[in-house]
Amino acid sequence: MAPQHQIRADYDARTIVVYQAYAPAIADAALRAGRFVAPFSFQRMTWIKPSFTWLMHRSNWARKPGQERVLAVRMTREGWEEALSQAVLTTADPAAVAQAAVHVQWDPERSPRGAALNHYSIQVGVGRHLIRTFTDDWVVSLTDLTPHVRKAASLIGNGHAAKAQRLFPAERVYPLPGALEKRLSSGG
Repeated sequence: MAPQHQIRADYDARTIVVYQAYAPAIADAALRAGRFVAPFSFQRMTWIKPSFTWLMHRSNWARKPGQERVLAVRMTREGWEEALSQAVLTTADPAAVAQAAVHVQWDPERSPRGAALNHYSIQVGVGRHLIRTFTDDWVVSLTDLTPHVRKAASLIGNGHAAKAQRLFPAERVYPLPGALEKRLSSGG
């Protein structure tokens, strides 16, 4: 049986893919520029998620207002692990959470139809003090997944979940260094 708290992601030797959902104005500007630019907010926390199905649940398959566009954000593994090394679990002492540069929370992973599963998916909140590092140094590329998301949602809605899953990114267990694994499971 797999551990309840385990990062599953699409990654290669150098990068990891995280997902975000945005309003069209933010996504369009970022895709045109090839990086995050205004109207993306550099003044607030941004949440990144390596689980495609969790973001589909959160954005209602890109139908939730303000989340109509889904981007695959390929970032360096070095940046990902740097963010995690600064993370504080949102269940930690409130004073520690308030001071943290990065927040981590674990939420139930989701099936393609949105049902909660018996293991958890990580959500990482990159705080405003690290936003520029995230956008300028860690992000390698942005890809618009919205057409795939809409096609998958249509397939699922028409009873073809197996066909829809073929459109999902391949995710596998992400190999965390031991110290990071301990930090993310215990807060410390």
